[in-house]
Amino acid sequence: MTLQDEPWVDAEPGANAVAVEVLRHGPISRSEIARRLRLSPGSITRLSAPLVERGLIVETSALSEGRAGRPSKPLDVVPESRHFVGIKLTGDHAEGILTDLRTAPHATHATALRSTGVTDAVDAIVELVDDLSDPDRPTVGVGIAVGGRVQDGVVTSAPFLGWSDVPLARLLEERLKIDVTVENDLLALTAEEHWFGAGRDLDRFAVVTVGAGVGYGLVAHGEIVANADSGLGLVGHWPVEPFGPMCPEGHRGCARAVLTTAAIEGNVSAAFGAAVTYADAIQMAEDGQPAARRVVDEAVRGLGRLLAAIGNLTVPQRIVLGGEGVRMVEIAREALREGIAEARDPRASELEVVMIAADNEDWCRGAAAVAIQRYVNRQA
Repeated sequence: MTLQDEPWVDAEPGANAVAVEVLRHGPISRSEIARRLRLSPGSITRLSAPLVERGLIVETSALSEGRAGRPSKPLDVVPESRHFVGIKLTGDHAEGILTDLRTAPHATHATALRSTGVTDAVDAIVELVDDLSDPDRPTVGVGIAVGGRVQDGVVTSAPFLGWSDVPLARLLEERLKIDVTVENDLLALTAEEHWFGAGRDLDRFAVVTVGAGVGYGLVAHGEIVANADSGLGLVGHWPVEPFGPMCPEGHRGCARAVLTTAAIEGNVSAAFGAAVTYADAIQMAEDGQPAARRVVDEAVRGLGRLLAAIGNLTVPQRIVLGGEGVRMVEIAREALREGIAEARDPRASELEVVMIAADNEDWCRGAAAVAIQRYVNRQA
């Protein structure tokens, strides 16, 4: 039996839940696992014993829990025991990382697509997995993050690739002979933040990304909220500026028309009467150029209104904000606060907004995270 075919947990029912808690939150005491899973300390001892014996989880240095008696020995996984490849597929290249069980990166690589055709994309991904594979670190799963709608491993719609109903997971598994998980990129990033990132210890949180598009993910009651419409970028149609520009679908002042990199480029270019790149527009705003700064301030104020709406409607404990748009928020923090205040009751608690880079590596780690989740849960 190869490592990828070997079950992560081969023990009685309930042991997998213990192992997942240790994976997500370790080092963690047995008493804390019992509290989280609402099991007795005796049950945790019984369920964890075979996992320790197999070396799946290990006891770490003793820790005093502030009570009399012998200090406890927290449990942790061995992250290096399994490795995964996470890949972000774009319109012109595929970028990937090799990670351990907690998505810590060990190697990165990228390869160009000869075309957006399915065959060329599959060839590029297979090449990338081969480049990232390490005989000393056997890969047990591959995750692919795609900007579009995905259902059961099938890319049902990815306009930037011109794809419709492409069984990407099956095509790759036939070539790679390994489990492949395909997911919408924003849902994958949300999974990463849920298990290993800024939302790890939260019951409710939202993820918002601003870049080429506007993305939104939600975790409620410890579960990612998703349906068949996930991947359509519906939050991009949310109105953020009543008198703002039109988006291609004819919505005035929606998030897509105001917040995206293309919107910033277009609005700053219109102010100057000449083409301006996103990077140049942001730099000019940071340098205090009045027209560029006005565009950025208006965009970030609109983003504040969007975050306020998310806070009002879903009451998250935290909003994780990422993507290229983080840089303009760093420039115009006051505008963000103003936008939130405009659309939120002054008596409401302050929204906790945490910013992350959400660069290519983060998207790849998201892809790895969904592969990890599939691997550790398939024996549950």
